[in-house]
Amino acid sequence: MPAADDLALYIHWPFCLKKCPYCDFNSHVRDVVDADAWQAALLADLAHEHALTSGRRVGSIFFGGGTPSLMPPALAGALIGEAERLWGLAQDAEITLEANPTSYEAGKFADFRSAGVNRVSLGVQSLHDEALAFLGREHSAAEAMAAVESAQDLFGRVSFDLIYARPGQSAAEWEAELARALAFGTEHLSLYQLTIEPGTGFAGAVARGRLTPMDADEAADLFVLTQEQTEAAGLPAYEISNHAREGAQSHHNLTYWRYRDYVGIGPGAHGRRGGMATIRHKKPEAFLRRVGENGHGMSEERALAPEEALSEALLMGLRLAEGIDLAALAARFDTTPDALIDRQRAEFYAGLGFVMLAGDRITVTPQGMPLLDALLAELVSSDLCAA
Repeated sequence: MPAADDLALYIHWPFCLKKCPYCDFNSHVRDVVDADAWQAALLADLAHEHALTSGRRVGSIFFGGGTPSLMPPALAGALIGEAERLWGLAQDAEITLEANPTSYEAGKFADFRSAGVNRVSLGVQSLHDEALAFLGREHSAAEAMAAVESAQDLFGRVSFDLIYARPGQSAAEWEAELARALAFGTEHLSLYQLTIEPGTGFAGAVARGRLTPMDADEAADLFVLTQEQTEAAGLPAYEISNHAREGAQSHHNLTYWRYRDYVGIGPGAHGRRGGMATIRHKKPEAFLRRVGENGHGMSEERALAPEEALSEALLMGLRLAEGIDLAALAARFDTTPDALIDRQRAEFYAGLGFVMLAGDRITVTPQGMPLLDALLAELVSSDLCAA
């Protein structure tokens, strides 16, 4: 697991294979990318962040996107090598590549392993061709299963994701699909309910009456089924949508959820470090231009007010099965545990079985997790929510 002072690096590769109905990076589809120019720009962005965080150690690197597995493996290797030279890597540093399970990308896995990647997270999304077509994916179910097997042959650590609560999906169908996923024996699964994000193709289809999202009660039933099935298979939820064997939790994502520092590199990347919020320019050409002008791709850097940071820490931490040590969090921000949550509301929901209070630790129970968004609005102190 990551040490409390370890940095996480998030490196965003902005380019996609094609337009898809739930991605807001549709303007980032490219047939040709100048890999040398991007390597120089990303290395410069990395050096800028190191100057502000020297003396730290990197505990994890996550190549996200976009479609980061379209990145030349040599570029990934250069970034990993530079991170090691600048900061130093933890002995058990987790270096993850997000990948789409097309046969083309799976064929590059060995090169990414040679470059230093030691964990792969595959965007499988479904094990059914009809569902993949609905989700706008290029790969087939057969390709996805082959990619999982290929990744398991090459990497010690493999995760893949599935999307459920799709329109018309029955409990029996999801139970069978999840059983097939669990049978692969990967150490980690990310299981997300389909959400309709504003500005996406799905949102437009809903507005035009061409798509009807699953009823909320039906989706809640599938959530409960998911928790029971993964728990029985030895992959309990450690976060509301993430399941892992003991010791196989994502080190990188735990840094986010425990509200520790992470550095965002590349177009559109966000970061949190030293009490500052950072955002890089989102459009690739603007990012490259700003790096050339300023030596970094930053579009915004601002100090987080203590109330805003505390609110973020609570909203992230309560997603975790381990919950939050309110005393430890209060000490980090020089406040008191009672200033963080509405104790009266917490005790009320504890009485209903949705929350567990044990001293200064607060945890949302498995019964409360399907209601997490509503509970967060009730539990987090109104003073922090106002911030």
